[in-house]
Amino acid sequence: MELDDLRKKIDSVDEKIVELLNERYQTVIEIGSWKKSKTSAIYVPEREKAVFERVMNLNKGPMSNGTLKAVYREIMSGALSLEFPLRVAYLGPEATYTHLAAMSKFGRSVGYVAKSNMAEVFRDVREGKADYGCVPVENSTEGVVNNTLDMFVGADDVIICSELNMRIHHSLLSNSQPSEIRKVYAHAQTLSQCRCWLEENLRSVELVETSSNTKAAEIAANEEHSAAIASTLAAEVYGLNIICERIEDNVNNTTRFLIISAKKDFSKPTGTDKTSVCFSIKDRIGALYDCLLPFKEHEITLSMIESRPSKLKNWEYVFFIDLLGHISDEPVKKALDHLEQLTGEMRILGSYPRGNEAE
Repeated sequence: MELDDLRKKIDSVDEKIVELLNERYQTVIEIGSWKKSKTSAIYVPEREKAVFERVMNLNKGPMSNGTLKAVYREIMSGALSLEFPLRVAYLGPEATYTHLAAMSKFGRSVGYVAKSNMAEVFRDVREGKADYGCVPVENSTEGVVNNTLDMFVGADDVIICSELNMRIHHSLLSNSQPSEIRKVYAHAQTLSQCRCWLEENLRSVELVETSSNTKAAEIAANEEHSAAIASTLAAEVYGLNIICERIEDNVNNTTRFLIISAKKDFSKPTGTDKTSVCFSIKDRIGALYDCLLPFKEHEITLSMIESRPSKLKNWEYVFFIDLLGHISDEPVKKALDHLEQLTGEMRILGSYPRGNEAE
C-alpha cells in the first residue's frame, strides 16, 4: 500500500475516533446532569480506577498501556470539565511537582489554582473555593511531609478521597548550550538529589540554592549562561529547553500525593484500598503498643505510622496510620472499633483506592 493510501486510512480512523469521543461526551453530559440533581460527587475515584483497569485489559497492542492510560487521562479530564467546571487547588507555585501530580490525576482540562502554602489549599477546599486539593504527604527518600499531617489535625471537614505515587524526575533546563552554562539554580534538596550527575557533567559550574525549583526555572529563563534543575512542566511554562532529563541520582525517588475533598462520603471499595486514620492517646506505659495490637490480631498491614505534636498540650501527640483495606471490610471495621475504645479521640481521614506503583 502506498504512503498516501496509508495516510487516508489513518484519516478515516481519526474521523471515527472523533465521532465516538463526542458520542462518549454526550453521555458524559447526561451523567453530569444526573449527578447534579442527586448532589453526587463529580470526581469518583473508584470509577476512575475501574475505567483505567478495564481499558488496559481490553488493550491488545501494539499501543502500550502507558500510552493508553495517558490518552484516557485526558479523555476523562475532558469529561470532568463537561460535567462540572472543576477547580483544583495545589501547593504552588505553578510548575511544581505538586502541580504536575495534580495534572497527572485530573488532566489538563480542569481549572488549577496555585496556593502559596498548605493551609491555603485546605482552606480553599473547606470553604468550597476549590473542589479538590492536591498536597504531598511523603517522599521515599526524605520521609513524611509534616506540614500536611499537621493540617489534618482539627480539619474535621476535609477527607482524603484519592492518592497517587509519582516518580520525581529532575531535568536540566536552559536556553544556553551546555558548554555555555556557568550557574545552575535549584532547591537545596534537588541539588543534593542530583549531586553525582552534577559532579560528573558540570563540575566547574556554580551551584546556587533557590526557594523552589520553579523559582530556579524563572531565574534561568531571564539570565544568560544559566540553567535550572526542575520538572519538564517548568520547561514548558518558562520557555526553557530540556538539556537533559532524569538527572536524579536515585531513579526510584517517589513522592506520594493526596487528593483532598470536603465531601463527607468515602469512596466505595475497589478491592485494593487504603484507609487513613489519626488518633490521640493518653500518655501511659504501653499505650501505643495496645493501639497497634488490633491490627495484628485482624491481620491488617500498616503501610505508614507517624506522630505529630497535638499543639494543644505539651508532650501530647497525634498518631497517623495508613492501613491496607477499606473501612467496609469486616477485619478493618473490627480493628478500628477496638482502636476507638483505646484512644482519647479517633478520626478516619479517608478510605480510598490505593495508588498504583509510581511510573
